[in-house]
Amino acid sequence: MQTRSTAHGLLRSITAGYPLLLLAILWEATTRSGLVHPVFLPPLSQVLVRLYELMTNGQLFEPLVVSLYRAGAGFVFAMVTGVLLGFLMARFRVIEWLLNPVLTIGFPAPKVVFLPIFILWFGIDHLSKIALVTAFCVFPFIIAAHAGASRVPRAQVWAARAMGTSSLATLWLIVLPASLPSLMSGVRVAVPYALVSAFTAEMIAGGGGLGGDLVYAQRNFETSTVFAILIVMLIVGYVLDHGVISLRHRVLRWYDGG
Repeated sequence: MQTRSTAHGLLRSITAGYPLLLLAILWEATTRSGLVHPVFLPPLSQVLVRLYELMTNGQLFEPLVVSLYRAGAGFVFAMVTGVLLGFLMARFRVIEWLLNPVLTIGFPAPKVVFLPIFILWFGIDHLSKIALVTAFCVFPFIIAAHAGASRVPRAQVWAARAMGTSSLATLWLIVLPASLPSLMSGVRVAVPYALVSAFTAEMIAGGGGLGGDLVYAQRNFETSTVFAILIVMLIVGYVLDHGVISLRHRVLRWYDGG
């Protein structure tokens, strides 16, 4: 039984990794054949060597930490603000009436256009990037929190209040647990938003980070460095997304039937 389970897991790993292996082979073969100039697409082996150099000489660590700090800080600010506003919208109709137009206009709007304003207000260092990340991520949290809190049966809230439970305790003990499935969906949407907005802000405004280093390498025609940083960005997104999925399974084991 254990052997069959191991074989099944190995087969799933091979099936999942096959497209990436095929892409790597095609990439290397295309560039080595001379069909594409190395300035535009260097061989994958060269990119991996450059990635190893960046990792070993420490050039990758600092910009990665800077980008993750900006994405993480903006994500946390957006989560706290968005969840609070979403719960208030579900609790008070006047707040829902006031914020609905803001959501209607702000959620689909291209938030990157606000970056020049954020730079004018906060400069080109961390704060402007964190502000942009917050602007990107706050709307998924508002929508997720509002949707989750709106599904809580009013009878449960009324029963808790009738037993003398305070508003804050009701929010913490009843509304928040019942909203967790919706909130975890908001987290999974907001994590890539945070990364994309942080990288984009760095690419446009500079100020370090992976995005800034990528643009600097591109301007100097260091194409292998560009693709090495791009691979790091993809890996970071993949790891964080799977971390969110794992966290959801742990937090919502009762909800997923596990």
